[in-house]
Amino acid sequence: MKKIDLSAGWTVRPVGGAIPPEVGDLPRPATVPGTVHTDLLAAGVIPDPYTDTHETDLAWVHRSSWLYETTLRAEPAAGDERVDLVFDGLDTVATIELDGAELGRTANMHRGYRFDVRDRLRRTAALSVRFDSALEYAEAVQEKIGARPHTNTHPYNAVRKMACSFGWDWGPDLQTAGIWRPARLERWRVARLAQTRILPTLDDDGTTGRLSVHVEVERSGLGDARDLVVRVTAGDRSGTVTLPADATAGAVEIEVPGAPVWWPAGHGAQPLVDVEVSLAGAGGEILDTIARRVGFRSVQIDESPDAAGSRFALVVNGRPVFALGLNWIPEDHLLTRLTRQDYEAAVDRAVAANANLLRVWGGGIYESDDFYDVCDERGVLVWQDFLLACAAYAEEDPIRSEILAEARENVTRLSPHPALVIWNGGNENIWGHEDWRWKEDLGDLSWGAGYYYRDFPALLAELDPTRPYHPGSPSSPGFDPEVVHPNDDRYGTRHEWQAWNAEDYTWHDRYTPRFCSEFGWQAPPAWPTLTDAIQAADLHQTSAAFLLHQKAGDGNGKLDRGLAHHLPVPSDFTEWHWATQLNQARATSYAVHHLRSWAPHTMGSVLWQLNDCWPVTSWAVVDGAGRRKPAWYALRRAYQPRLITFQVRDDAVVLVAVNDTGEPWNDRVRLRRAGFGGAELATAELDIHVPARSVTTTPLPAALLDVADRTREVLVADAVGSRATRLFAEDFDLAYDPGAVTAVVTSVPDGYAVTVTAAAFARDVTVLADRVAADAEVDEMLVDLLAGESRTFTVRTSAATDPTAFTAPQVLRSANSLTRSR
Repeated sequence: MKKIDLSAGWTVRPVGGAIPPEVGDLPRPATVPGTVHTDLLAAGVIPDPYTDTHETDLAWVHRSSWLYETTLRAEPAAGDERVDLVFDGLDTVATIELDGAELGRTANMHRGYRFDVRDRLRRTAALSVRFDSALEYAEAVQEKIGARPHTNTHPYNAVRKMACSFGWDWGPDLQTAGIWRPARLERWRVARLAQTRILPTLDDDGTTGRLSVHVEVERSGLGDARDLVVRVTAGDRSGTVTLPADATAGAVEIEVPGAPVWWPAGHGAQPLVDVEVSLAGAGGEILDTIARRVGFRSVQIDESPDAAGSRFALVVNGRPVFALGLNWIPEDHLLTRLTRQDYEAAVDRAVAANANLLRVWGGGIYESDDFYDVCDERGVLVWQDFLLACAAYAEEDPIRSEILAEARENVTRLSPHPALVIWNGGNENIWGHEDWRWKEDLGDLSWGAGYYYRDFPALLAELDPTRPYHPGSPSSPGFDPEVVHPNDDRYGTRHEWQAWNAEDYTWHDRYTPRFCSEFGWQAPPAWPTLTDAIQAADLHQTSAAFLLHQKAGDGNGKLDRGLAHHLPVPSDFTEWHWATQLNQARATSYAVHHLRSWAPHTMGSVLWQLNDCWPVTSWAVVDGAGRRKPAWYALRRAYQPRLITFQVRDDAVVLVAVNDTGEPWNDRVRLRRAGFGGAELATAELDIHVPARSVTTTPLPAALLDVADRTREVLVADAVGSRATRLFAEDFDLAYDPGAVTAVVTSVPDGYAVTVTAAAFARDVTVLADRVAADAEVDEMLVDLLAGESRTFTVRTSAATDPTAFTAPQVLRSANSLTRSR
């Protein structure tokens, strides 16, 4: 097997659509892998679609066609040699030609393609890939097979392209096209490894690993068929199977006593074992090889019935794991710009926030191998959606065969990864069918039930029975959705969006889901991210540019109404920016504390969302430039392994201690009801004894809750590494001192130390360091300080700046400055 990279020498030019004069029709250098957008950006003929209103300016691309061309230089096939032209990904509606002869047509960006060019290969040949409008293709398919409901202006459910490529309530409508994954020639003889499924598991004894490797081979069809030998090596263990001349499939099973056990982050180490699969002729000559890394672990979902309904808990190596999760969307809308370093940085931000799970959402892509490799290395569990989201999907061709083909390919590709622990049928499709008035629009048309309840389970039973399957997020498995609602909090998974869409973040108290796989709250991106994308004159809530970077329906209205439950709604944009970021952080913390406090009844908290794909107001805790919003710091604290939190049980405030470590937590908690001026009005100490992976609830002494002035008192609990505070009124009624804090700044290696001292109670003290220097990052945010307390914030930055800038009113922030003095 010889693989020849075909990334060099490509050009791209428009061949259809309303092309602006500045773009022209001349061929331009093209990057492969790449897209039309990135090539035109590199040529300087289109503006950055992420800035100002340029996304709208580029809508002409939606209905354009493009021709990628290169000269293929290769020796003709010799003797019994096969030569294949391979594309790992084409985005999306493509026609491939070699010397003017059509090799094939594609309409699915989520799978690869292979063409036998043995008999067409010359030393110099013209290779071209024409991309036509995916939007027009989808419209034509919809017209042919019948329109199905969806949540967009474009029929994204009628073409197998990344759904959010057509825009989402956090993403731009930039419909990319191009050779988006690697292209190459493969020259081979006799046979090749066409499909290899590597399935590592761990026996119930917790020490014996098993490696099941299933191979399918393609024989060249040139010359006499012969016996083949498949050899699998895993560490110091190996096994072989002989494939007779008439066979194209076989399996090797290897037992690994004393296997190194792979654990999720926070539960143990992540040892990985090198695995090599080789295909050889009967004489021993190596024909093809692949190499992967695996981890030995077992995984199930515990869905056992109980008095409340039924559990939904991930069980890894026999241990129930509370999912401290985040939803993952594509890290950049222009996918081909992403590198392994980008994936490492993004996943590391999740790990640093104490997360142990990422859910790859169904409106994006089956991610690159780099993403899953990084998760394997970090111990981050991956919940993987099949790519169907917020729509009804036809169960007829041309859609059905493509969905099943891409599913088969990606289940096989991802099978070695220990991080991948669950497959999910899709996002909100079952819920949509029940609640979003689809039934009357669909009539007798199919909508996707066959995929969720028949096809995907059958495919996984065939290809990967080692991982559990869930029919949809949300869904209540085992029940007819017309009888038990798919978003019922007693079963399966739940999405909680009523809080954001119509109520307040305190709405979470109404439900105790078994596993909450989506919930969240919006806020704008960090200030430098926003100002890099939008001009200063447009920095207000009603500007066209700001609204273009706020995709949620009535998003700004919901931000204001959410604020109004707790804080004054500022008219000044800078104040509004801080207030909405603060409210997102509080909403995040409130919801997570609630969910974790109900473990083990609740066993999953998967926040929407970790990341953004461009600069936008969204639910992300890390913005499109990779900057951590205040909500990221709130999440990190809420996901810490040991947590104390005030919660309400039976109308009484109690102290809940969450211990998500493998050791018992024995601690003495100091409790105070303090006046804002510093007086201790009531005190108590409580001993807590929390077993490993457990939660305890402790009543509070009545004196702590016997409030004399609800506007000037705060309840505080301090344990090792964790503080909880609870106020007795909303912020707009509290008698905050707006000048409660002072600060001293000193230079330290690689940055500055900002020591903040409170003369009175100061809530959510934060240093917005990136308002001083774009690369500045602070070690902590959202710190509550009692009168007389100090906290030093460490700012890392390469910029040399006036230290006093970190004490400016728009940098040194707290909730106090948003409310009037009492």
